[in-house]
Amino acid sequence: MSSMPSESRPYHHGDLRSALLSSAERTLRDKGAGSLSLRELAREIGVSHAAPGRHFKDKQSLLDALALTGFERLSATLQDSDDPALPLEPRITTLARAYLTFTLDNAALLELMFARKHAPDASDTAGQLTAAVDRTVGSLERMLAEAQQRGEIVDGDPRELSVTLGAALHGYAVLTANESLDPRTALAGVAALVHHNLHGLLRR
Repeated sequence: MSSMPSESRPYHHGDLRSALLSSAERTLRDKGAGSLSLRELAREIGVSHAAPGRHFKDKQSLLDALALTGFERLSATLQDSDDPALPLEPRITTLARAYLTFTLDNAALLELMFARKHAPDASDTAGQLTAAVDRTVGSLERMLAEAQQRGEIVDGDPRELSVTLGAALHGYAVLTANESLDPRTALAGVAALVHHNLHGLLRR
């Protein structure tokens, strides 16, 4: 009597790469990066354990792809929110609110994005991650450089100025994401945060 063949999982999937990234992002959000496994993702999607290898050679390449997806989404969010016709302060305030909202909705992903941005072993051979970072982080530096050219803010290295302002905005967003700040209060306080960073705290 012959035995029944064991059930096998399909190797192909209609859009396996997107399915893997979506499933990986859910795992990242719910359990953290340490719980990510290509084999487990394959099981959840319903494909063979070897199938993810067509798109991601290892967990590192999956993390890099997730980070890239995050930067691309953040870039689109900021571009949709930006209004170059606004004066500098309300323009930055609008962008800061958009950044804070993105952080609240994607806290775990944002943490991964900045971790992979600085990772020496990043598999970003095509420079995609570097370019995506420039479209987001670099946009603030370019905005401040343009404001300098118009005589609206102090002279100096625009990169250093963007680091100072960007660190304040990012730190504010992280404090809100980890619930050190109440989200509603934080969103309401974005305008004051931007104002104090642009004008300083000294009495005039």
